[in-house]
Amino acid sequence: MKLGIVGLPNVGKSTLFNAITQAGAESANYPFCTIEPNVGTVAVPDERLDTLARMYNPRKVTPAVIEFVDIAGLVKGASKGEGLGNKFLSHIREVDAVVHVVRCFEDENITHVEGSIDPLRDIETINLELVFADIEMTERRIERTKKAMKGDKSLAAEAELLERVKKHLEEGKPARGLEYTKEEAAIMKDIALLTLKPMIYAANVAEDDFSKGFENNRYVNDVKKLAQSENSRLMCVSAKIEEEIAELDKEEKAAFLADLGMEESGLDRLIKASYNLLGLISYLTAGEPEVRAWTITNGTKAPQAAGKIHTDFERGFIRAEVVAYDDLIKSGSMTAARDAGLVRSEGKEYVMKDGDIVLFRFNV
Repeated sequence: MKLGIVGLPNVGKSTLFNAITQAGAESANYPFCTIEPNVGTVAVPDERLDTLARMYNPRKVTPAVIEFVDIAGLVKGASKGEGLGNKFLSHIREVDAVVHVVRCFEDENITHVEGSIDPLRDIETINLELVFADIEMTERRIERTKKAMKGDKSLAAEAELLERVKKHLEEGKPARGLEYTKEEAAIMKDIALLTLKPMIYAANVAEDDFSKGFENNRYVNDVKKLAQSENSRLMCVSAKIEEEIAELDKEEKAAFLADLGMEESGLDRLIKASYNLLGLISYLTAGEPEVRAWTITNGTKAPQAAGKIHTDFERGFIRAEVVAYDDLIKSGSMTAARDAGLVRSEGKEYVMKDGDIVLFRFNV
């Protein structure tokens, strides 16, 4: 999974990226500090792997990973090539979902490209540039579809859909705010509009907002209403706190979070929100050589899940031997789970579940 972190210059985007990836990207108090996208890979926290590692004592433990891409700051006119617009748009096309960092705190020592704090204005600046780029792409697709309709009347439904999407975009609204049938969703996936990408608004708040409560932050409340109106998600995070957490070991981190009244870091919450937004789950493989988590889309069947490990597994799939994580832990060992009848033999139509521990049988 690849997440693109976007935002206007100086909203805390690169500070947050550095904190959650510890990649050491340059972060400074001036616009366009980030030109080429910085990339960092982060392990997905999963306590199940730690438990399985104690059970199997494997030579290797491999968690699922998320790739974060810190994309250059954006200004008005990006869709027309202003600033770093063309690079910004090309980089955002490559990610699975977008994390839009929005500044929701006052600090006279940190400049803002617009000279004042207004998260709704900042969001509109970026969203409109994405909308403008999508209108242009939709118009080209409509033109091609109408030409093709002369020989294929079945494309009329697609043309009608595109016109509806274009009208919605021309109102300044992102394409993800519309409802689509299953057939329409397939068409839209093929077009790959920027504003169709799942969006998480990361409200960058002051450190004391976590103790005072976000209901007192009017900026956060404004962003929350907007996110709900366009089928996006909102999470609050303090880039400054995440920066401090990144310097701590596991025990110090737990104590620090407890002092703040927080159960999880912003990174952990962001990863969970991203998995949920994209409909992702993890299945596990376990043995002495390796304990590993594999990321798949919710609803994936066993052969396709096996294909994540190797294409031969999917091509020669025979069956999957499956035990639920909770059942294995309660049993104490795979042998005990088998004796209790908790290990199931599943075929090609089995739909994988989060936490399934699997051994795939195949023959090529």
